Amino acid sequence: MKLTIVGGGGFRVPLVHAALLADDLIDHVALLDVDPGRLGVIDRVLTAQAGGSSRLRHTVHTDPAQALDGADFVFSALRAGGTAARVLDERIAAGHGLIGQETVGAGGIAYALRSIPASLSLARVVAKVAPQAWLINFTNPAGMVTEALTAVHPRVVGICDSPVALARRAASALGLDPASTRPDYVGLNHLGWLRGLVADGADRLPELLGDPALLATVEEGRLFGPQLVGDLGALPNEYLHWFYFRREGGTGGGRGAFLAAQQDRFYRDCPTAPDAALAAWDAVRREREETYGAANREAAGGFERADADLVSGGYEGVALAIMRAIGRDEPASLILNLLNAGRLSELPNDAVIEAPCRVDGRGLHPLPLAPLPRYARGLVTTVKQVERWTIEAAITGSARAARLALTHHPLVDSATIAADLLTEYRAALPQLGYLR
Repeated sequence: MKLTIVGGGGFRVPLVHAALLADDLIDHVALLDVDPGRLGVIDRVLTAQAGGSSRLRHTVHTDPAQALDGADFVFSALRAGGTAARVLDERIAAGHGLIGQETVGAGGIAYALRSIPASLSLARVVAKVAPQAWLINFTNPAGMVTEALTAVHPRVVGICDSPVALARRAASALGLDPASTRPDYVGLNHLGWLRGLVADGADRLPELLGDPALLATVEEGRLFGPQLVGDLGALPNEYLHWFYFRREGGTGGGRGAFLAAQQDRFYRDCPTAPDAALAAWDAVRREREETYGAANREAAGGFERADADLVSGGYEGVALAIMRAIGRDEPASLILNLLNAGRLSELPNDAVIEAPCRVDGRGLHPLPLAPLPRYARGLVTTVKQVERWTIEAAITGSARAARLALTHHPLVDSATIAADLLTEYRAALPQLGYLR
C-alpha cells in the first residue's frame, strides 16, 4: 500500500517512517513538499533509518499529482507559511498581552486562516487524483482543519497526539498496559478532558486522581495540581493550562521563535552522510521534546519533563493504527477528530469533536459518549462557535467572521484588540490577503 505524506520535508516525518519500518502494511512512502532542500535532508535521515532495507521504499516529490497518484492513504502535515508565519502568529498576539501559542487563542485563529485554504486545496487534488484515499489530517489546528475538510473529501479523519499521551501517562502511573485500557475522553482538539480510564471493566482513574503522590508522577498532574484535578474529577488536556491558569501562563515564551531557529540550524547544517544526518536529527528531536510545554511548566512552579514524558505521544502510532484498522480490517478504538454525529447534544451534528471512535475495514464509527460535564459545556460550545466562524472566514474570505472569532474567543478579551489583531495579521501575513 502507498502512503503520501504532505509536508514530507517536515521535521517529524522520521517518526512516521520509523513506525512504518516496524510494520509491513505500507511498502511505498511518497514525500511531498514545496521545499526541495528540506526534502533532501529528510531523505538522508530516512535512508539511514531504513538501514539498507528494501521492504519500505520512499520517494520525494514536489509535484502533488505525482506524489498522490495511487495513494491509499494521505497524511497531511502542512505548515502554510512555514515556521516564520508561526513566529508572527505568536508574536503579534503576545504584543497585545495575549497567549502566544500556535493552536490556542488568537495565534490558533491566525494559523487556521492559513491552514484551512491550503488544506482545502490539497483535499480537492486528493479527491481528483486519489478519490479512494483516506485523508489523515494532522495539520493544525487539527479540529478546525478536519471540520473544513469534511465538506470536500468524504474520507477524512483528524488526529492529535495529546490525548494519546495523556491516556498513556495515566495508565502507566497506575501500572496498567495502555493498550489494554479504554479511555473516556471528550472535548475539542486541544480542549478536552480524560474523565475515565477503564481496565478489566473498572474505571481506575479515580484511584489516580485521589492519590496526590501518584498524581504527581503524571505530567498533567504536576501541571494542573491535585486541587483543580480533584475539583474537576478529570485530567485536563495540557493545552487547557492556558485557560485554567491564564494569569500565571503569561504569553507563552516564544516557542515558535525557538523552533524556527532550531529547525533553521538543523536543515542548514545537517550532515550529508545519512548516518550522521540521523544522529543530528535525533539530538534535535530530544531537545525539542525536552523543551515542549516549558512555559506552562514554569508557570506551574517549574519542573523538568521525565524520561517517560519524552516518548512520542505519538501521532505516528495513531496514524498507523488507523491505516492497519482500515487496510487490514484490524478493529481499533482510538481518540480521533471526527464528526459529532449526535454524540454531544450541545453541538451541531456536523461539528468535529475529539473523542473515542472505532475504526475497522468499513471505515470510522463514532462511539457513544456520556454528556459533557457541566464545567465543560460553556467552554466547549463557545470555542466551537469560534472555530466555526474561523472556518467561515477561511472559506468565504469574510473579515467580519474572522473578527467575530477573535472577539468571542475566551482568551481574547476585547473587541478593539480583536480588530487590531486582524489588521496586524493581515499586514504581516500575505496568506491572509484574501480576507475582506
